[in-house]
Amino acid sequence: MALRDVLRTVAQTPHRLRRRALVTCTPEQELSEVRDRSGPRMARRLEWYDLVGLGVGGMLGAGVFVTTGRVARDTAGPAVFVSYVVAGVSALLSSFCYAEFAVRVPVAGGAFSYLRVTFGEFVGFFGGANILMEYVLSNAAVARSFTDYLASTCGVTEPDAWRIEVDGIASGYNALDVPAVALILLLTLCLCYSTKESSMLNMVLTAFHLLFFAFIIVAGFWNGSASNLVRPGGLTPYGARGVLDGAAVVYFSYIGYDSASTMAEEIRDPARALPVGIAGSVLVVSVLYCLMSLALCVMLPYNEIAETAPFSSAFREKAGWKWASSIVGTGASIGIVASLLVAMMGQARYLCVIARARLVPAWLAKVHPSTGTPMNATIFLGLCTATIALFTELQIVFEMISIGTLLAFYLVANALIYNRRIDGRWRWGMALFGAVSVAVITIFHWTARQDVAEPSAEWTVPMMPWPAAASVFLNVFLMTTLKLRSFQRFGIWSFVITIFYVCYGVHSTYTAEENEAVNAMIHHANVDIS
Repeated sequence: MALRDVLRTVAQTPHRLRRRALVTCTPEQELSEVRDRSGPRMARRLEWYDLVGLGVGGMLGAGVFVTTGRVARDTAGPAVFVSYVVAGVSALLSSFCYAEFAVRVPVAGGAFSYLRVTFGEFVGFFGGANILMEYVLSNAAVARSFTDYLASTCGVTEPDAWRIEVDGIASGYNALDVPAVALILLLTLCLCYSTKESSMLNMVLTAFHLLFFAFIIVAGFWNGSASNLVRPGGLTPYGARGVLDGAAVVYFSYIGYDSASTMAEEIRDPARALPVGIAGSVLVVSVLYCLMSLALCVMLPYNEIAETAPFSSAFREKAGWKWASSIVGTGASIGIVASLLVAMMGQARYLCVIARARLVPAWLAKVHPSTGTPMNATIFLGLCTATIALFTELQIVFEMISIGTLLAFYLVANALIYNRRIDGRWRWGMALFGAVSVAVITIFHWTARQDVAEPSAEWTVPMMPWPAAASVFLNVFLMTTLKLRSFQRFGIWSFVITIFYVCYGVHSTYTAEENEAVNAMIHHANVDIS
């Protein structure tokens, strides 16, 4: 491209932004012409039980093993199971919003597609790029925790025993994690091969992991005492505030269910399978988390629970079952592999659909004709995840994640309210009202003009707008509990993706629109001549 062309393109940026930033795409376009840009269709080989397995496998990772002991000891006390109930309700409300959108727009783009058809191109890209970064960071963290649990299974207690320390690199980035990289690359190859076979692998891993959870729950209640739930300071020694603060911490154990919504193009019966798979997996995991936390708290008084490896420590100190620590390490390792498999599957489909919209290079949207998988996106994000997992210490990654996911959940809930309840004139006001509180949404519900969209004949969220409004409130509340580094990372990444959209995305989509218009004119002219 000549310099003159570049300067002319830059000069046209304000006009192109006005033309493209708020352009929405209809569900019909997403399901036809946009999806066709990937070439071959993704193979529809998954059933509803595959989706439940993917959702459960995606959530039953390292979260419950990392957060439960710390929250029980320092934040919520024995009432940590109530914290899991509160967090589970929040996750379930968000899953309802995802499920309705997934039925209405059954494509692989998840939150990106839902926001794009509602609020326009830029908001869709902003939300999609943020949740994509969350996937990469959290997957890197999960992969590094796999190394810790695998070492524990083999009896190694030194934290960095299986990592290679390199001099001359900044602290926090100098412990090279080769096992984590090997795991990511192996799963990348599996995901490139076939979605159905990857789902079957996840089902096997998840089945073993559920048996492991059952062992902890049964053995914990068998060796525990109900009196530990009320001593030494009662069921809620830190008060109701402690229970709510604990809910904000343990909520991150639920992140991962939205991966199931990205499987929409590969489900044989989306209208029936998606609500069951998305909401059903959240319910199953909520019950397991509550029972796991209860089992821990009946084994030991909350002030005696170890902050690190609390379950294995509880068995070793209370029951005298030293061999159980190896079982905990094995079960956690299996759960981490299943969680990572599902999350990496979801992140590739997010990027694939963003590329279909021409907001990133189009080669990332290509679906392999033989395997029916988004191979380019899978390999690219696998390499990005492996790079971060190789260098970055677990604690640094943990401090930067979650805000993008909560933002996406918040935007999706607002998008559902807008689609179902609100006149177009209230479009952006609704998003601002939702950020304040459920009370404002309630007032708005009764005072705003009620041009209510006709509900679809397919599955929809009941009792709207209340579930979506509650989801908005809870997501904003949980965002306020995050650490400063999370907001700093969010600000930097948001600036980067905004610049990328202004410098590349808007010009790519604008040029593609012009080319399509010219091609349509030529086609019609040829038809008229013939």
